Amino acid sequence: MAAEIVNPRSDNSAEREGGAEPLDSFDPVFALHRGGKMAVQATVPVRDKDDLSLAYTPGVAKVCTAIAEQPELVHDYTWKSSVVAVVTDGTAVLGLGDIGPEASLPVMEGKAILFKQFGGVDAVPIALACTDVDEIVETVVRLAPSFGGVNLEDISAPRCFEIERKLQERLDIPVFHDDQHGTAVVTLAALRNAARLTGKTLAELRAVISGAGAAGVAIAKMLVEAGIGDVAVADRKGVVSVDREDLTPVKREVAGFTNKAGISGSLEVALEGADVFIGVSGGTVPEEAVASMAEGAFVFAMANPNPEVHPDVAHKYAAVVATGRSDFPNQINNVLAFPGIFAGALQVRASRITEGMKIAAAEALAGVVGDDLAADYVIPSPFDERVAPAVTAAVAAAARAEGVARR
Repeated sequence: MAAEIVNPRSDNSAEREGGAEPLDSFDPVFALHRGGKMAVQATVPVRDKDDLSLAYTPGVAKVCTAIAEQPELVHDYTWKSSVVAVVTDGTAVLGLGDIGPEASLPVMEGKAILFKQFGGVDAVPIALACTDVDEIVETVVRLAPSFGGVNLEDISAPRCFEIERKLQERLDIPVFHDDQHGTAVVTLAALRNAARLTGKTLAELRAVISGAGAAGVAIAKMLVEAGIGDVAVADRKGVVSVDREDLTPVKREVAGFTNKAGISGSLEVALEGADVFIGVSGGTVPEEAVASMAEGAFVFAMANPNPEVHPDVAHKYAAVVATGRSDFPNQINNVLAFPGIFAGALQVRASRITEGMKIAAAEALAGVVGDDLAADYVIPSPFDERVAPAVTAAVAAAARAEGVARR
């Protein structure tokens, strides 16, 4: 029988109904989460009436008046340029699926503390009690004056594509769906280094992506933008190809810029002779299909907690193996990308995050590995202190080069 979960902030938080022990008396995960994982902290003192008159009334009126007269001053005299809204509707949370806004909050809090820990960026979790595309867009647009950027998180496909597009059209601050682009940036970085390790170029590689959701589509777009030789995307019904009549608008778009080889049929068919497998779908790929890939192939099996190809199997056939798990080498982890990407965009007050900025982030991330490159080290650890500064600087420079920086 499933354990009963109670509100940790309830008055009788030490006990649950029926006298049973609270969940955090035997589970360290619940103990860590009791009361939430973050709080608001002042950056100025309020010790006496003089401090109060500066931080609040009457002093604050001077700042408000100045911003009203020169709106751009909001970036200098409020937290706007250093804070991101982490927005979800709770429909695609980690591997848990559609669990709703309240249940998504522990993940959004976690995302917020990763922003701070790894990028020095403040973030506020916002879980919305609506799933309609236009309602979400309108809500975020109305919240936007308080924030320097918007990180969309755990919103199910295909709605996530439309939500991001509409917000980018209506806002002049960075909007970034991390499930798409963060995964794509880290994947490209790892793939660049895997190719360098084996003396190949991206143009020589044919990749197969398992999964045509948010991450799969974004990875395909970024690999094509970066110059991959060819890439095919497979969903539950097989390779996304122009001859299929059951494609959604997003998949029809994908079919238009992928699969130069004209492959049709199953994922297993596509893997024959392929140089790269990228898994972002779950499920299991048969060992025979992995064995049919090109010699010295790369296997990036990123489903959690169970990779599409177990590393023990992948290592029999692949030159480089990566997963989404922290207990195996070469973890493809979004935390390598999004803190630095936002830090760089906020640093220059970018109006949006461009493809060039994302590719710059991937190149910077790959560059951190440097001469230490090895089969079990094609991507750095999230705890490598060089990562965020490198990505931040690269993104800021790319924003200036592409004309979206405002300082």
